[in-house]
Amino acid sequence: MTLQAVRPRLAPKGHAGPWATGVFNAAGDGKSDSPSLHPTIWETSATSRFNLDVLRIISQGDTMKVIIVGAGIAGLAAGIGLRRGGHQVTIYERSSLAREIGAALNICPNASRVLLEWKFQVERARLVTARRHILARGDTLETLRDMAYPDFREHSGGPWYLAHRVDLHNELQRLARDPEGQGRPVDIRLRSEVVGYDADKGSVTLADGSVQYGDLVIGADGVHSTAIRAVHGHSTHVEPTGWSVFRFLIPTEDLRNDPDIAPTLDKGATTVTDGMLTIFTAPEGQRRLVRYPCADNTIQNFVAMYNDPQIDDHEREDWDRSATIDDILSYYHDFHPDLLNVIRKATDIKRWPLLYRDPLPTISKGRLVLIGDAAHPMLPHQGQGGAMSIEDGGALGEVFAGLPEGTPGDEIHRRIALFEKIRHKRASGIQVMSNAGQDQMWRVRDRMRPFMPDGVEPPNTIPEIWEHNFRYDVLADSRRQLKEYLEGR
Repeated sequence: MTLQAVRPRLAPKGHAGPWATGVFNAAGDGKSDSPSLHPTIWETSATSRFNLDVLRIISQGDTMKVIIVGAGIAGLAAGIGLRRGGHQVTIYERSSLAREIGAALNICPNASRVLLEWKFQVERARLVTARRHILARGDTLETLRDMAYPDFREHSGGPWYLAHRVDLHNELQRLARDPEGQGRPVDIRLRSEVVGYDADKGSVTLADGSVQYGDLVIGADGVHSTAIRAVHGHSTHVEPTGWSVFRFLIPTEDLRNDPDIAPTLDKGATTVTDGMLTIFTAPEGQRRLVRYPCADNTIQNFVAMYNDPQIDDHEREDWDRSATIDDILSYYHDFHPDLLNVIRKATDIKRWPLLYRDPLPTISKGRLVLIGDAAHPMLPHQGQGGAMSIEDGGALGEVFAGLPEGTPGDEIHRRIALFEKIRHKRASGIQVMSNAGQDQMWRVRDRMRPFMPDGVEPPNTIPEIWEHNFRYDVLADSRRQLKEYLEGR
């Protein structure tokens, strides 16, 4: 491999470090992650491709220290992005990670393009590519819409995947910890509960009384975040939506081995094939049963969403609240017998109310930044909750790329402000949008307008939703805005 010295285009003011002496580039080997991974800081020739592995070698001893609180999807995504940006990352997680809870989720194109750039192993994570969508009546099984999905890699820059949450989480852990990965492996410290924050000092206090300091602190501690109090001085109010969900998983083989169910799996709306998503809706529009595959199509994920304003347990979202088959049937008793047979196969059913929190006025204070559900909890109607967490991680890696340890506080604050500029409106708009299904955008369009780019109307149709949600490229946007920031210094 030929190495070519490249003149640095712009370096952060006041920083010597490795960037002031020139960067070495792999010339013409075609193996780098992107033709212009950070054109905002380093100038490349037409025959050169930026190689972060070389940068990792020359900058190994002079990197920013980052603390992340929480090792869920958001925390791990932030760890991966910041690791790739050249930093020493420590994640403090209060649990033992012995059992990642949850069921399945969508990894939409706006998130998959980030994962694929990070060398996410699709086969290892047993991801299923979404291929087809059916909307049908739950009582009669009449098909209302049957849509074959386009090639989203061509349409939106990345595939649309369906994932088991545990598989996704395991692969993110591997990317964070793998010693062969780009940058230093992330140090994940389990059973390490953070009980306090000092946003101005960039410190966290652990349950054992010890205090840890970082150049940057990331609060990725979920919808019931304690980090949010350090930013806003109080916990924020969540309100009931009137909607609740049941979730359960059924092995595909169990369905095919049932003599009453098997004949229904290859016909009409109840067809079970590779990458098929189906929504069964009640005539009044207040109940839905969503089904899609995960784990190499070996498991079918079911989400039963229903509106019940009288339910009285909206105090807390809880993935571990158990429910019974009879609980589901009490709301779905008038659905088609073929669907009721499937529901009766359910085990380990979870139920929880859907709570909504208004977008925060800010997601940062001092050296502390909120991401993921701590910053913008999502309802499931758009399938974008995990995607926004992954976008957060991608933006963090780009905005803070290459900053050395001891970077002055003013520069840290400016980069945090840039991150917030990139993420706040985008994630807040999706947060509001997630209050409605793709056929109910009239309910949220007015509330979305303050978060839309200038001159752009909120989406209304499915193609417009795909354009808004899927085609956004957080890595390209972050690189562009970082370039503008550095050139304006």
